[in-house]
Amino acid sequence: MRFNLSEWAVRERSLVIYFMLAVIGAGLFAYTRLGRAEDPSFIIKTMVVQAAWPGASVEDTLHQVTERLERTLQETPHLDFIRSYTRPGVTTIFVALKGSTTAAEVPDTWYHVRKSIGDMAHTLPRGVVGPGFNDEFGDTFGLIYGFTADGFTHRELRDYVEQARSTLLHVPDVAKIELLGEQDEQIFVEFSMRELANLGINRATLIAALRAQNVVQPSGTIQTGDEKLAIDVTGAFGSEQDIANINFAVGGRMLRLSDIATVRRGYVDPPRPLFRVNGEPAIGLAISMRDGGDILQLGRNIDQAMAKITAELPVGIEPHLVADQAVTVRSAISEFMESLWQAIVIILAVSFIALGVRAGLMVALTIPLTLAGVFAVMWLFNIDMQRISLGALIIALALMVDDAMTTTDATLGRLAAGDRKEVAAVYAFKTYAFAMLAGTLVTIAGFVPVGFAASSAGEYTFTLFAVVTIALLISWLVAVVFAPLIGLVILKVPKNAGSEPGRVMRVYRGFLSAALTARWLTVAVTLGLFAAAVLLMPLIPRQFFPSSDRPELLVDLQLPQNASIYATDAAMQRLDAALKGDEDVARWSGYVGRGAIRFYLPLNAQLPNDFFGQAVVVAKDVEARERLHAKLVTLLANEFPNVVSRVSPLELGPPVGWPIQYRVVGPELGQVRDIAFKLAEVMAADPLTRSVNYDWIEPAREIRIRVDQDQARLLGLSTEAIGSVLNTVITGAPVTQVRDDIYLVDVVLRATDEQRVSLDTLRTLEVPLPNGRTVPLSQFATFDYEQTYPLVWRRDRLPSLTVQSDIEAGQLPETVVQQLTPKIEELARTLPAGYRIETGGTVEESASSLASVMAVVPVMILIMLTVLMFQLRRFSLTFLVISVAPLGLIGVVLALLVSSRPLGFVAILGVLALIGMIIKNAVILIGQIEAERAGGKSAREAVIDASCARFTPIMLTAVSTVLGMIPIAPTVFWGPMAFAIMGGLLVATLLTLIFLPALYLATVGRERTKTA
Repeated sequence: MRFNLSEWAVRERSLVIYFMLAVIGAGLFAYTRLGRAEDPSFIIKTMVVQAAWPGASVEDTLHQVTERLERTLQETPHLDFIRSYTRPGVTTIFVALKGSTTAAEVPDTWYHVRKSIGDMAHTLPRGVVGPGFNDEFGDTFGLIYGFTADGFTHRELRDYVEQARSTLLHVPDVAKIELLGEQDEQIFVEFSMRELANLGINRATLIAALRAQNVVQPSGTIQTGDEKLAIDVTGAFGSEQDIANINFAVGGRMLRLSDIATVRRGYVDPPRPLFRVNGEPAIGLAISMRDGGDILQLGRNIDQAMAKITAELPVGIEPHLVADQAVTVRSAISEFMESLWQAIVIILAVSFIALGVRAGLMVALTIPLTLAGVFAVMWLFNIDMQRISLGALIIALALMVDDAMTTTDATLGRLAAGDRKEVAAVYAFKTYAFAMLAGTLVTIAGFVPVGFAASSAGEYTFTLFAVVTIALLISWLVAVVFAPLIGLVILKVPKNAGSEPGRVMRVYRGFLSAALTARWLTVAVTLGLFAAAVLLMPLIPRQFFPSSDRPELLVDLQLPQNASIYATDAAMQRLDAALKGDEDVARWSGYVGRGAIRFYLPLNAQLPNDFFGQAVVVAKDVEARERLHAKLVTLLANEFPNVVSRVSPLELGPPVGWPIQYRVVGPELGQVRDIAFKLAEVMAADPLTRSVNYDWIEPAREIRIRVDQDQARLLGLSTEAIGSVLNTVITGAPVTQVRDDIYLVDVVLRATDEQRVSLDTLRTLEVPLPNGRTVPLSQFATFDYEQTYPLVWRRDRLPSLTVQSDIEAGQLPETVVQQLTPKIEELARTLPAGYRIETGGTVEESASSLASVMAVVPVMILIMLTVLMFQLRRFSLTFLVISVAPLGLIGVVLALLVSSRPLGFVAILGVLALIGMIIKNAVILIGQIEAERAGGKSAREAVIDASCARFTPIMLTAVSTVLGMIPIAPTVFWGPMAFAIMGGLLVATLLTLIFLPALYLATVGRERTKTA
C-alpha cells in the first residue's frame, strides 16, 4: 500500500499544525527581508578593451593596434562577436559573449581576456598606452544627484561634492559612487614662439627647468642616537604663482617666467564630458548599490544622509535629485502588490461563489500558507521582489489553488457519499495526488523554456520559471498535507448532498452527450477552428519587448563625427532652452560628450564621444511623456536639422537602441559605404521609417603637413622634434604637476590662443633649431587638407557600417522589417562576393532570444512525455492528452486579435506555459475516465460521468486563472501574456471538456470495446 501523506497529516495533527505556523512565520520573516528591485538582474556580457597610440592616424591605429588586439580577442572562450571603433590614436573594442554563457563563467572569461592581451601586449607598437579593460560595463547607478553652484567656482563646487561623496560612501549598501561632469584643473603656461625665439630661449630648457624644480625625490635621512630625521628640500610648486615666479638664466641675465609667458589656472581644455541639470552646469554623484542590497532601504538611508549634507552646504550650492530608482521601485512594487491582492480577492470570490462559504474558506486558507512558503524559498534562493517575480506570483496564484480546489471537491464528494471526515479528508490523496503531481510537473515543464533559455532575454525572465515552479510545488504540498487538516475543521456534509445537479451541470451534460453522439463532427469542427487560428496568426503584430511605462524620455543628439565637444554643448544648451518652462517636464539632465550613465539596467549605454549628447527628460506622468514625445520630435526636426536625433522611452528587456538596424559588412571601406548608401535609399523610401542614419560614414577634414625631409635634415630637425614642437604649441604638453590638496594639477605648456587656432599662424610657426636659431615651419613643409574617416566601426575584424532608423508612431519594428525584407533581399542579391547585409536591432535580438527559447522546447516536450507516460502508462492515452495542448492556440489568436496586443517575447513564454496548464487538466480528466471504466461502466457512461465529475474543479481553475489575470492585463509588460493565457486557457478548457471526451470515445473507447 502506498504511503498516504494526507493520512499521516491527519494522524500527526499537532506536528502538522506546528509546521503550518512555522511556514507562516518564515514567510512573514522572509517577506520583510526580500530584496526590492525594479528589474531582475542580468549580466551585461560585454567587456570594453581600450588602447591609445597618441599621434597615430586612423589607418595606422586600425592596422597596427585594433587588428592585433582583435586577432587575439577572437580566441576568447564563449565569444559571440567583437565590435570595435577606431579613432585617430584610440581603439575601443567591445567583446560580447554568447547568451548561453553562464554568470559563473563570465569572470573566468574576463580573466582569460586580460591574460591573453597581457601576453601579446609586447607586440603592439612602441608608444601604445594600455590596453585597459572595463568589465563593469553593466554597473547600474540607480541614485543620481546633481549639484549646481551660484556664485562659486567649479573647483569650489567640486570640493563640496567630494566631501558629500566621502560621506555617502559610508552609507550601508553603497557599492561605488562616480562623479559626473567634473573638470580637472590645469595650470597653463602660454607663450609666444616668436618671443621665445627673439629672446633665444630654448623650449626644451624651459621644460627641463620646470620639471627639475618640482621634482619629488628622496633627500636622505639623518640617524642620531635618539631619533631619525628626514631631510626635505623646498622648491616644489604649491600654486600657479610659484610657477610664475620661477627665474631663468638667459644670456647672462635672469628672467622671470611671468615676463615671457602668461601663467593662469583654468580647467582641462578641451573639457571632459559635461553634465547639466535643468539647463545648468553641474557636477553629479551617481550611486550604485551592492549586489543583493535593498534599493528601498538604500533610498531611505541616502535620503537621510543627503538631508544632513544639504544642511551643511553654503547658500548657493544646491543638490538636485536627478534619478531615484528607490521611488520607481516603491511605486512599481506597490502597484504589483495591489494587483496581487486584487487577484487574491478575485480568486477567493470565485471560490466562495462556486463552492460555498466553508469550501471557499478552506481554499482561501491555503493561499497565505502557499504564499508564505513561496516567500521563504525566494529569500533562501536570493530571488528579489521585482517586475518578473511579482508578475510570476500573480500568474501562479490561480494555479496555486488548483490542487486545493481538487482536494476540497473530492472531500466534499466523499462527505456527501456518507464517509466519515477522516476518511473523506484522505480520499483526495489516494485518488488524485499523483495525477495532481503529474499535472503540476507538466505545468512546470511548460515554463522550462523560460528558465533555461540561453540568452539575455532568458536570463531577464528566469525568475518567472523559478517563482512559478516554487509556487506550484509548494501548492501541491499544501493541498495534500495542510488542506486535509483544514478540511477536518471547516468542512461539513453538504446540505444539497444527493440532490439533482444544477442548471449549468444539466446544460453541460446535455451538450456533452450530443457532442459524443456526433463525435467525429466534434473532432472535425475543433480541427477546423485550429486551422483557422493558424491561418490568422500572421495578422497578429510581433514585438520583442515593449517600452517601459516609466515617465522618462531619452533624447539623443549626434552631431557630425568630427564635431567638437563645444558644438555638442551648444546644441544641448539649445535643447535646454526649449525644455525650460514646458508644463509637461518635471526635470531633466543632460550629458555632453557621452551618453547617460546606466541609471536603469536595460539602458543602452553610450561610451564617451565628443560629438554625442543625451538628455534624460522626466515627464510628470506617462500621458505627459507621450505629449512631450510628440513635441520633441517636431522640435528636433525643425530646429536641429543637422543633428541625428532620436526621442525614445526607456526599453524593457535587453537594450537594443535604434529599432531598425541593418549592417553592411565587407572587406573594403569604400565599397561598404557605397552599399550603405543604396541600403539607406531603400529604407528611406518606406513610409514606416524615419530618421534614417549611419553609425559612421561622413569623412572629416584633416591638415596634412608634408615635411621636406632632406631640407629638415640640413636644418638639423627630425620628425620627432617637429611633432613635439607642434604638439606643445597647438595642443599643449603637460610638463609637471602641482600637488594641491587631494588633486594633482597638470602644468601645461602651450602657445597663446592666437597662435594655436589659425592655419596662417601655423605656417609662420617658428621651429627652434639645435643651434639656437629658429626657422618658419613653411620653409621646409607644405600644407594641404585631406579627407579621412574620424572613426571606423568593425565587426569580427571586418568593416561594418550600420544603417539605422526609427519608426513611425504606433508601428512595431518586426512589422517594418517584414515590409522591408523583399527589397533588402533584392539589394543583397546584387552585392559583390564577400559583402553582405545583416539584420540587426530589435529583430535580431528577438530572433536570437526566441531561438534560445525554442532550443529548450524539445527538453520541455521530453519532460512532459516522460511524466505522462509514468502517470498514464499507455501511448494511446498519452497521445490523447498531448492532442489537446495545441488547441490553446485558438483562444490565444482570438484574444490577441480582439485586444490588439502584439505577440511578443513574454507572450510567447505565456503560450509555452499554457501548454502545461492545458495538459494538467487533460491528465486528471483522462485519469478520472479510466477510474470510472475500471469500476465497470461502459465507455460512454464513464466519459460522461468523469467529465461531469471534473467539470467543476477544471472550470473553477480556468475561471480563477482568467479572472485572476485581470489586474495585470492592462499593464504594458504583462498585458500580452495575460491576454494570451486568458484566451488560450478559457478556450482550451472548454475544448478539454468537449473535444477530449469525444476524441477518447472515437479512438481509445472504441478500441477498448472491441478488445472486450
